[in-house]
Amino acid sequence: MNGLLFFCKSTELFEKCVYLCPDLCLTLCFELRGHNKTFIITMIVNKPFIKSVVTSLSLLALPLSLTAQTAREEIHENILRSASNHMAYVAPTTPLTAAPKGYEPFYISHYGRHGSRWLLGDNDYMGLIKTLRKADKYGKLTDLGKKTLKDLETFYPCTVKRLGDLTSVGERQHHGIGKRMTEHFPQVFSGNAQIDARSTVVIRCILSMEAECEEIAAFNSKAKIHNDVSEAFQYYLNQDWDGKVKESSRGRRDIVNKYRSKYTHPDRLMSTLFNDKAYIKDSLNAAGFMGSLFYVTTNMQSHDTDIDLYPLFTEEECYDLWKIWNIDWYLGYGPAPQTKSNMPFSQRNLLRNIINTADTIVGNRKFNGATLRFGHEVCVMPLACLLELDSCGRKVEDLDHLEDYWVNYRIYPMAANIQLVFYRPKKGNGDILVKALLNEKETTMPVKTDMFPYYKWETLKKYYTEKLDEFER
Repeated sequence: MNGLLFFCKSTELFEKCVYLCPDLCLTLCFELRGHNKTFIITMIVNKPFIKSVVTSLSLLALPLSLTAQTAREEIHENILRSASNHMAYVAPTTPLTAAPKGYEPFYISHYGRHGSRWLLGDNDYMGLIKTLRKADKYGKLTDLGKKTLKDLETFYPCTVKRLGDLTSVGERQHHGIGKRMTEHFPQVFSGNAQIDARSTVVIRCILSMEAECEEIAAFNSKAKIHNDVSEAFQYYLNQDWDGKVKESSRGRRDIVNKYRSKYTHPDRLMSTLFNDKAYIKDSLNAAGFMGSLFYVTTNMQSHDTDIDLYPLFTEEECYDLWKIWNIDWYLGYGPAPQTKSNMPFSQRNLLRNIINTADTIVGNRKFNGATLRFGHEVCVMPLACLLELDSCGRKVEDLDHLEDYWVNYRIYPMAANIQLVFYRPKKGNGDILVKALLNEKETTMPVKTDMFPYYKWETLKKYYTEKLDEFER
């Protein structure tokens, strides 16, 4: 087919190449809005019937929208998104693409983060309480400050000996994910399905694993489910930074601190909680207190509670504080050029495990089942970046505008998960195909395909293996 190539600059992913058949007299102008796969489209069509438009990444097979939301607009729509890694998981509503004709799913390779949890340190809560109690003792709290102290004191008892534990909200998240997996891909979990589920040694991860496996057992009581937890699996389920990855992380704190100073503006908040400007100046670390209060505020959505601290902050303050976290996570776990784009390779052992495990399965036509792995956001985020799902692999030099290209809460909310769904021909031989789901939403992958969201496994395996080999060379 003869045609013309048009290059369109993306605002969130990368340059796309669109192949248009010239006899259609079709012109497209669009702005791509990355991870949520929405576009601004203008079409000039000179013929009434369009039979064939082929794009290098099957762009037109993706959902289209007349508008595309920025991170600021998304946070305005739902302030809970400013919580970054504390954001509670939201079950997707977008339907999945049907299997290619003649194909069916038979295997899922998965990595999931634990669900919503309590904060990890007692001082996360008690540090704020002590600061407010001291101010109250000296008569330095406003009425709002006293109410905030009361809210924190009311909530604190439920945190005792529960630090880091999975909450009931987190448990429900994983029950939902497990149930939807069986509903979306019943062929994977039917009959003599073999499920190998492994977790890091952390209790919240183990309980998250159990919740999903309970749903699989409810779907098919004959499924052979094997659960395992061991330090022996930590090298790929929760790999430590080492070598080039560890070396590349140096300097991250200095960069983050610069942006923390730039985007933290505590004066208004302090004046609503404390009644003495001199006390604020002499006795408080205003910026630190604001950051700590926001940290607790964002995680309240992990609990079944009526306590809501978000009204203490303006929308602009929430957005600015989120920007700091977005930059911090990008530098520490994303493909940031400022950290030599090496941080996603912290999950190289995990990706090797995914590839090697799949290779032991895809050639066995009698097999159906899943490999389920459970861990943490510090793994699932860099894995998504290493896999280059949607805009996760985007390299951004200007961190002031990072959110135009890379947004953390779209990648790693509580219970975040990556599912690689493998398909094979129902009859005879043929290519093994893979569809990637990031938080149960179909996503692009970094190789060419003419059947999005499906990609050839051999092409993907070659790409990722060469990428890993190049890093380790």
